[in-house]
Amino acid sequence: EPDRVISAAKRMLQASKLLNIPLLVTEQHPAKLGSTFSELMLPPSTPVFPKTRFSMLIPPVQDFLKKHDKTEVVLFGVETQVCIQQTCLELMNNGYRVWVLADGVTSRNPQEIGIALDRMRTNGAAVTTSESILFELVRDSEDPAFREFSAMIKAGSPWST
Repeated sequence: EPDRVISAAKRMLQASKLLNIPLLVTEQHPAKLGSTFSELMLPPSTPVFPKTRFSMLIPPVQDFLKKHDKTEVVLFGVETQVCIQQTCLELMNNGYRVWVLADGVTSRNPQEIGIALDRMRTNGAAVTTSESILFELVRDSEDPAFREFSAMIKAGSPWST
């Protein structure tokens, strides 16, 4: 279901810009597997880190998180049962609080998604949706970004694609 994941990812890209939240992308062996979906149109300032490990917690990502003083991470992307799950578990083992977007993950083996989400939830990750985490990030309808944020939410839900 790439359309659903792309929709959630686009929301998160917009929100990161709107709410000034640092964003990074990792790509699993891009020379062999290809790059991030071109439909996402990543901002030019977005760091993109190639990797061969399944977890995204590679040294440049660790440096990025430390540089931005982040202890909380929102994960979305492909191969829920591999890259997302291993990243989630490793982040939590290193003291990070992790949210995994149920509408922002997928797999070439769809039957594995629920199992992986259950395992991450059981181990302490918050499994949620892009809309839910966005409202948590904005927190208040009096936030100066709320008007633009609200328009983004009204534009459509990834669940409806």
